[in-house]
Order: sequence, then structure tokens, then C-alpha cells
Amino acid sequence: MGGKQSRSLSNSELNEVSVGQRRKGTMRDEQPSLSWAAERIRKQTSVHFGFSTLSFAMRGLDETPAELWELQDLQKLNLSMNCLCSLPPALGSLDNLVILNLLGNNLSSLPPEIGLLKKLRVLFACRNRLSEVPEELGSCTCLEVLSLANNQISSLPSSLAAMHHLTKLNLSHNRIVHIPTCVYSMKGLVFLHLACNRLETIADQIQDLVNLKILIVEGNSIHTLPKTLCFLDSLELLNVDFNELQNVPDEMYQLSRLRRLACHPLDKGLHIIHNPLLKPIHEVLQGGLSALYNYLKPT
Repeated sequence: MGGKQSRSLSNSELNEVSVGQRRKGTMRDEQPSLSWAAERIRKQTSVHFGFSTLSFAMRGLDETPAELWELQDLQKLNLSMNCLCSLPPALGSLDNLVILNLLGNNLSSLPPEIGLLKKLRVLFACRNRLSEVPEELGSCTCLEVLSLANNQISSLPSSLAAMHHLTKLNLSHNRIVHIPTCVYSMKGLVFLHLACNRLETIADQIQDLVNLKILIVEGNSIHTLPKTLCFLDSLELLNVDFNELQNVPDEMYQLSRLRRLACHPLDKGLHIIHNPLLKPIHEVLQGGLSALYNYLKPT
């Protein structure tokens, strides 16, 4: 009677409402609901270089918030410099992680579920208390950078041989006596750091690392270098400082990028100080240059 009549919606308006409801329903399906605590953590995330990023670095954490593992869209997670002794199996639920930083904790192991992180490209687990690495880590075949420095590791599982995309491997400051066999299968390695371990030899298989540019084995007990090392013609920095070398292979002249002595730790060239060489180093290098001259001289 005197009431205002509501206007009926046109077909086009009805279609718009229907589409909008379907979109909202789809969004609800795609985004699983988070707990209130997880939503609070999500608000601390940021976008860094296009990656969804969360940092809990230097928080004094002795355990991770349980709600953290609900954030399945997270791509970069920084848990460095805390007091973590372990990580839960729920780590495997963050299957979009690209970068994981665990540096500077008290971790004695990594959970097997780390192998579920199929998109992981960078893993920093240095400065912990790791004595071994789970075999499941070999399933992270997209890894490009792996740092396990400053732990208590003596070997690596053979499954890591599947890491064909790995370019940088840092195993320095551990308890390694022999370079793990799986390392020689990492054909993409450009950088290999094995300083301050317990190495006495380098296997002939080192020649398989055809892309290697930087090899650091200072601070070991290496007494001889294999001739096959001289086949690595991409090598531009070789650091054998503080070992037990008495001589170097005559074939060293083949490594054209190592003909200069390096002084600064970051300099390219040959680092060979503090070894009990039978000849002064300049004579060693001169011998190599003479061999090079004889090699190139027309017959």
C-alpha cells in the first residue's frame, strides 16, 4: 500500500551477481581458511623481488609457531639466528618454498619431509649441529645453492647425486675425510667449498666437474693433487693453502687461468701458501711455463 516497491533486477544484472558469487566461491576454494593466529603471521609477510617473504630471524625462538606451517603460499622463509633444535614434519606443507634460511640455529637434524619442497632452489643450513643429511633431501632436485658449512657432517647420502641443477655447494668446516661420491655427479657445480675439513686426497673423479670455476680446499691435510684436476680448464680459482703439498702436477700448465699467484682470498688464480713444497713456488710455476712452451713449440 504506501510502501516503496523494490525494482526487479534485469537479466544482465542477475548475470553479474551470479558471476560475482561464483568468483567469490572460487576464491574461497583456492584459499584455504587460516586460523586467527596464522592470519596474524600472514600480516607480517611482504613481497620481496616478487616472492612472498617472511622473516623470523633473530627472534630468540626455540620452536616455531605451529600456525606458521599453514602459510602454504610462502616462498621465502628466514628462520636464521634463533635457538631452534628441530623442525617439525609440517615443514613439508610449505611446498611453494623457493628459499629457506636456517643459518645459525642448534639443529641436530633436518626432517625427512624437507624432501617435499620440490620448488626449493636455495637452502642455507650452515652453523648448526648437523651430523648427517636426510636422504630425502635428494628429492629437492631444483636446488641451485646448498650451504651446509660449519656443522659436524662427515658424509652425504648418495641420493644427492640427483641435484643436477646445483651450482654452489659449501661443505666447509665439517668433518669430511673423503669428498662424498655424490658430489662428483653434480655436473653443474661452479663453486665447491671444502675448506677446513679432514681431506687427505682428492679423487680422480674431480675431472667430472667440468663446469667448476672455484675450488677451495684450504686447511686440510692434502698431500697430493690428482693429474685429472688439470683437465678442469674452466678453473679460475684454486685454493690449496695450508695443506701438506710437496709438489703439484706437471700438467698444471694446462690450467691457463691459474698461472698467477693469488694473495687476497678473493683473488682469482692459484692460492698455495703454507705448504711444504720441495721447490720454491716460483720455480714450480716456471717449470709449468717451460712445459707450456715445449707443448706449444712447433715441431
